[in-house]
Amino acid sequence: MNYKRILVKLSGEALLGEQNSGIDPAMIDKLAAELIELHTAGVEIGCVVGGGNLMRGASLATSGLDRVTADHMGMLATVMNALALRDGLQRQAANATVMSGLDIPQVCETYTQREARRRIAMGEIIIFAAGTGSPYFTTDTAASLRAIEIEADLMIKATKVDGIYDKDPLKHKDAVRYTHLDYDQAIDQRLAVMDVAAMILCNDNALDLVVCDINQPDALLDLVTGKSIGTRVSGKEAKL
Repeated sequence: MNYKRILVKLSGEALLGEQNSGIDPAMIDKLAAELIELHTAGVEIGCVVGGGNLMRGASLATSGLDRVTADHMGMLATVMNALALRDGLQRQAANATVMSGLDIPQVCETYTQREARRRIAMGEIIIFAAGTGSPYFTTDTAASLRAIEIEADLMIKATKVDGIYDKDPLKHKDAVRYTHLDYDQAIDQRLAVMDVAAMILCNDNALDLVVCDINQPDALLDLVTGKSIGTRVSGKEAKL
């Protein structure tokens, strides 16, 4: 393994599977199996799950809902996704815990950096829910923050696209996929990688990011064993 500890950011859309909305149990089982395969190989894993398959706080705010209320609703959507992923992991005999940025003790544990590090080091797969716990921050920013806090060696953004393109590949047939970028390039060219706050966090902390297609077979395992998958974005002092 090229990495001891990773943070996997799963978009809410990754949980859709073949459905138009909601959570596809078959997709949960598939994702759980891939994470367990990595974990069994000796990789320590943290996950951040988005909520776009259920609700987007920013979209609600644009429609007129109070922004703080909308963002809290979006955070709760990520909690639901995290609980579903934990269930999938536990049904396959993995030791998994959900830690939330919001205090919801009847549902899951409250996030603290020290406890998250301790549990990951002890062999648990930790799923971070409710973003940062504060409004106005995306789950991409939450993923970057959690990756840095747990001292991950790499952050993987697992989406439905096989990397970063110079323009939308769904709209432009001549779109070109990058194999490697740095954060300054991604920010200057306004590429749809993550929001700027998330990229600045990664860049300032020399955290590499790989964007890949979660539907590609064995994508996660290939990444941690050193194969070139998707698009790599390097921080100021790349670790590899």
